[in-house]
Order: sequence, then structure tokens, then C-alpha cells
Amino acid sequence: MNQAVDFVAVSTSLLEALPTVKSSAGEKPADNDVTVDEEFRETLNADLGRQICTAIDSCLLQHLVNALFGDTLHTGISGRDELSNGEVEAIGAVCAFLHVTFSTLPLELVMTGLAYRTELVPVLWNFIKRCHENQRWPIFSKQTVHLPGDTPGWLLPLAVFCPVYKHMLMIVDNEEFYEQEKPLSLSDTRCLIIILKQALWQLLWTIPTHASSQKISSSLSSSHKKLSVESIQNRSRDVISKLLSQLQDWNNRRPFAPGIDFHSQEAMSETFVSQAILGNTRASEILKQAPFLVPFTSRVRIFTSMLAASKERYGPHRALPRNQFKIRRSRILEDAFNQLSMLSEEDLRGPIRVTFVNEFGVEEAGIDGGGIFKDFMENITQTAFDVQYGLFKETADHLLYPNPGSGLIHEQHLQFFHFLGSLLGKAMYEGILVDIPFATFFLSKFKRKHNYLHDLPSLDQELYRHLLFLKHYEGDVSELELYFVIVTNEYGEQREEELLPGGKEKRVTNDNVIQFIHLISNHRLNYQIRHQSSHFLRGFEQLIQKEWIEMFDEHEIQLLISGSLESMDIDDLCSNAHYSGGYHPDHHVIQMFWEVLKSFSLEYQKKFLKFVTGCSRGPLLGFKHLEPQFCIQRAAPLNASEEDLDRLPTSATCMNLLKLPPYKTKEQMQTKLMYAISADAGFDLS
Repeated sequence: MNQAVDFVAVSTSLLEALPTVKSSAGEKPADNDVTVDEEFRETLNADLGRQICTAIDSCLLQHLVNALFGDTLHTGISGRDELSNGEVEAIGAVCAFLHVTFSTLPLELVMTGLAYRTELVPVLWNFIKRCHENQRWPIFSKQTVHLPGDTPGWLLPLAVFCPVYKHMLMIVDNEEFYEQEKPLSLSDTRCLIIILKQALWQLLWTIPTHASSQKISSSLSSSHKKLSVESIQNRSRDVISKLLSQLQDWNNRRPFAPGIDFHSQEAMSETFVSQAILGNTRASEILKQAPFLVPFTSRVRIFTSMLAASKERYGPHRALPRNQFKIRRSRILEDAFNQLSMLSEEDLRGPIRVTFVNEFGVEEAGIDGGGIFKDFMENITQTAFDVQYGLFKETADHLLYPNPGSGLIHEQHLQFFHFLGSLLGKAMYEGILVDIPFATFFLSKFKRKHNYLHDLPSLDQELYRHLLFLKHYEGDVSELELYFVIVTNEYGEQREEELLPGGKEKRVTNDNVIQFIHLISNHRLNYQIRHQSSHFLRGFEQLIQKEWIEMFDEHEIQLLISGSLESMDIDDLCSNAHYSGGYHPDHHVIQMFWEVLKSFSLEYQKKFLKFVTGCSRGPLLGFKHLEPQFCIQRAAPLNASEEDLDRLPTSATCMNLLKLPPYKTKEQMQTKLMYAISADAGFDLS
């Protein structure tokens, strides 16, 4: 083993002197990738990159890792066992070498081999877990003599473990992760989340910022830049944050850990929230780099403050004549698209006033003080996102995503997507909740995230099962006569598309089947809807900045769009209700109403909320933030007849208004309310 350690040490020193080699895709080096001095760069041969990649290929890395780990480290040791000097030496040598390798070579060249043809992940995890349980981390003094003595012992192992484990998570399927508990058991994954969270918080908040680390690294010779504490810290911040975000996605898909496990205790304080709102603080930087460390309700408060600041920054707006529109209810989407799609970003921020025109061409009575626009938003979203219109499709779970064949139905389909994105952005900007349930893989596009195999079941469960069959096929895959092509069928138009250049001639084999599986997944989840998604996002980001929405994961973005699905707080609704027409909080009809509403099941409470507001979910921060505020109005004159008292209650969703007759008994009120909200939802109670 000593020879292997020495060989790795020499290789590490040589790699540090080499420039960063760009990936085959032409990616730019990451911010933390360090290249050689300008003078040295000018002398480099044009094919040096290819020479490096050929000399240090995936197989060499596999042999080196396996040689170091073979006799010294095991995956079965656990508990409070002390680490031997040999273990520390081997771990330090491998991690130093791989960190420099990751900073030099394209990751796609080495990751799959390290993940699946070595014991790197289980061995490193066993090491990390034991150090965590013993609350003692070793100092890798022999391998990293140029690092300060107070460098945390977890820094280098996590900088190497996280990107390799993250690569494994991109390839595993749901059955492997949840049922077979691979690559790690779910209990170990929960432990890993805690370790990563604590490490990331230290890197972002506790450990001195770049100024001090730059001072340390500036004293190092250029040959040690890739193994400087600054370089390792920068890479660790990035890879730990990305891995935690990916683990949160797995937890959202099927919970295996409490959501609070991802939150840092320190980020829950009022001081932290206040600093984050101010901006240009460490708190605001954490919000950008690792928003999952901050509880969701705190991020919603920060988001709401950002919206308010944006409105204040651009000043009060009057409804200009160019922002006043006449819309036919029977042609709401077409009229709105023709008139509103040309609005500038500045106009979108201001008030938009709508006058509806009925089927006889007569303008409907009423002055739009905001309520009619809310009614307009509810109606246009209901029309535009209806699958019958052809712009969107729905999954088996009735979740919406862009129709890949939308261009076959609407010639201006991309302009429609841009328009709908701006409408959704306007709704969020104004705090208007809309009942539009989006598929998670489409919500990922709001964050510019890529979807992978494990996201496919939400779109096409049958295709997912076929791909899993291929992934675990024990025979010769080439005998199945598959090629790198996919056949699409949109509205009877069948097309064969190559998954990569020359795909029609490239047969799927045991060696490339994983690549085939992920190209199929990529085509269905990303490629087919790329144009629709990008145009929708451009419209949305006219009002909702990218930095704001990136504070939230896909599940949370859906909550921002449609409100909370948690049980309704009727007491909160009551505390923020207004009354008119003679009603007041102590009126016997009002007291009877609240008793009846509390007696409803959660399902009927949500139907009631949709009946009066147009959305079945309440505002995320409570009904204090419902615009306009909920109001109950007496719906009968003071000398009401029996006929007046027998009417059903009605509502005006544009004003969040309930028109409630003064019923005499609880039973009568309950019956009338249930009939009214069921009829509105399309249910037959007869």
C-alpha cells in the first residue's frame, strides 16, 4: 500500500501543475477550477488536453483507488472503532488525488467508473460516518502539508464523496433508492443529510469568508493552488449544496426524512430573516446558494418582501388608457392574447383594468378596482390551461405540462406560451392564487433544472417500466434489436428521431444501454418540451426574477402558484373577515355561520373556499394576505320574506365576497351552503 500512496502523491503533484481540460461539450471551467499561469498556458501544445485524458483515464483511476482501498479499508467497520494510521493515510491520498483530478479533467470522463467500478462511495461513507459518530476528524497532514492546521478534517473527504455520490443518484431508479436502499440505506441517507447540513452551514456562515482564505492561499506556491484551502472550500460549497438539493428532491418524491432535517437552526431566527431581506449580507448569500437551509415560511416572507420592494421601487402606477381592455367572455383567451401580449414589462407591473363584453356585445356593468381583473385571471387560466385547448397535456395524475405537439394545433403556440408565462407571473406578482396543478418535471424548468430517469414515472409509467426492464436485463441487450432512435406520435403524425447523431445505425448493447435509457428519458422529459418551456419561462420572468424563484423547490413553487394544501385554519379566516349589509362579528347569523363552517369536513371547507375566492387553497402566510379580504354580506332586505330566506347563498369570487341570507337555523344554513358549493363544483346532491 505504501507504494500506492507514494505513486498517488507523485501523480497529485503532477496533476496540480497541469491546466484544466475542458469537457467534450465545451463547458467552461467552474469558478473554482484553477488554470496555470498565462506564460505556461501559451507554451502548451494544442492536444495536451487529449494527451492528459489518454494518460489518466477512468481505468487508471479505478486501479489506483482499488489498490489503496483493497487491503486497508472496509465498508463493514462501523461504530466507535478508532481509525488506523493506514486508513487515514489511504483516505487522504485518494481524496487529495481525486480532488485535483476533478479540478483538472472533465468529470464525465471519470465519474461513472469511480461510482460503479470502485468501492469509493461505500468506503468514504463508512469513514465519514465513523468520524461523525466519534466526533473526531483526522488531519491529513502528510498528503496536504500546505493546508493550514485548523482546516476541518471533513472538508477534503466531502469534496470528493459528494460529486461521486451525486452522480450515482442521477443513475439510480426509484426502486433501487427507496426499496433496495441503494447506494446507501435510507437511515444512512438521513445521517448524511445531517452531516452535509452542518458542514455547509459552517462553510457558508461560520468559517471566515473569502478574504481570509485568499490571504492564506496567496502565500502558497502556484503548484498547490488546486489543493489550497480556498479551492477545496469553494468546491465543497458547490458540491455539498448540489447534493443536498438533490436529496431534498428525493425526499419530496417520497418522504424518508422530516423536512426540518434540511433546515439549519440558526436560519430560523428573526435576525437571519431580516438580514436576508436587506440583501448583500451573508444571510442573503446563503439564500442564493443553499435556500433549503432556511424554513419555507421564512423564505415566503422574504419573497413577499422582495415583491413589495419591487412594487415600491417602480413607484405607484395608474391604470393608463393603454392598460384598459375590453374582453369578450366567449373569446377570453384570444382577446386577451391579441391585446395584452404586447404589453411591456413596465406595463405588466402596473394595474390592468378589464371590461367584460357579454354574448350580445354589451359591456358588463362594474368598475374594475382589481376584483374584475381577479375574475379575468381565474377565467383565462381555466381556459388556457384546459387540455382541450391543446397547449397543455396532463399526466395520469391530472398534472399539467406543455403539449409537445402544440405547434400542430396553434401556429403561434410559442407566443401563447410566452403570454401564459407572463400571466402566471402577473398572478404571482399580485398575490392572486390560481388552481393550476403543474407536473413536477415541468416545474423543474422554472429552476432551469434537468430531469432524469427517476422523474419519468410522473409522465409515462409504462415507458419507465420498459426502461427499468432494459436496465436490469441479464441477457445480451443487442439481441433485442434496439437502436438509438425514438418514435413519437402526435395527433397521428408519427416521426422517428435520432437520440444522437447516427443513432439509426447505432445498436443498443450492454455497454451503452445506460446511455440509451437516459437519452430516452431526456428526450421525453426535457427535449420535447424545451421550446414551450423556455418561452413560458421568459414570459414568467418578466415579473418574477430568476433569483426569487430559485429560493424554492418544485413542490414549493406549486404552493406559491396555488396556495397551501394543508388543513384550513377557519379561526384565521374568521379573524380576517369583514362584514357588510348589517352583519357584524357578534351577529347571531354570523356566529351560526362560523359554527357551521367549522363542522364541515376538510373537503367541503376547501370547496367553500373555492366557492368564495376561486381557489381551494389559502394564502401561504394566512388569510391576512388574501386580496381583497374575505367579506360576508347580508343577502336579503331587513323585511325579508320567507322566499328571500329560502334562497341559496351566492358569491362574487372577484371580490372574495359571500352573499349570505339570514337563515333561521343551523340545519337550514348547513343545507343551503352545501347545495350552493356543491352546485358550483358540479356535484349532484339530489
